[in-house]
Amino acid sequence: MKFDVNKLEWTREPKDYLIASDKIEILTNPHTDLWQRTYYHFRNDNAPVLQVETSDKFFSFTVKTEFESKHRFDQCGVVMYLDSENWLKGSIEYENERFQHLGSVVTNNGYSDWATTEIDASIKSMWYRLSRREDDYCIECSEDGIVFKQMRVCHMWNGDGTISFGIYACSPEDSSFKATFTNMEITECKWLAHDGQQPDSE
Repeated sequence: MKFDVNKLEWTREPKDYLIASDKIEILTNPHTDLWQRTYYHFRNDNAPVLQVETSDKFFSFTVKTEFESKHRFDQCGVVMYLDSENWLKGSIEYENERFQHLGSVVTNNGYSDWATTEIDASIKSMWYRLSRREDDYCIECSEDGIVFKQMRVCHMWNGDGTISFGIYACSPEDSSFKATFTNMEITECKWLAHDGQQPDSE
């Protein structure tokens, strides 16, 4: 299934970007971010998000990211943004010259959580795969685009109908960097049905 860039729509269009059939570039604006309440008690909802809409209940979206992040909290990755209080994202967030955070954020009904692992700061490329099975979602990552590793399985309380998904990039502090997205593809759902314990009967 082809990922059609002509069907993409911005939520908060950045100042500088490039959209081609095989590549998207975003130059981040300073002081842009996505986060809701938890721990920090602030609410940030101004990151640019570029998405396509779908009512398909079973699919996977794959994208390769390359980034020139260099300042604390610079980030780019995959996203499913429904509204300011309901969204998820998977990305690498730069921390310092030694390490950065590979992680995911899930925001349900206005509260965000953040699950991360530290990776080396020298990593400047990562593949992501976002998969949907009705109102449940899986985020995976890969260093080579072949072997994907699970980052997060989650439920989206408002994610059972028509949704929008795609890419994002932002710089929460006084920074700006270029994020490049390639190898964008929508396929049948690669997150297979669970083959272990059977669901509880209603």
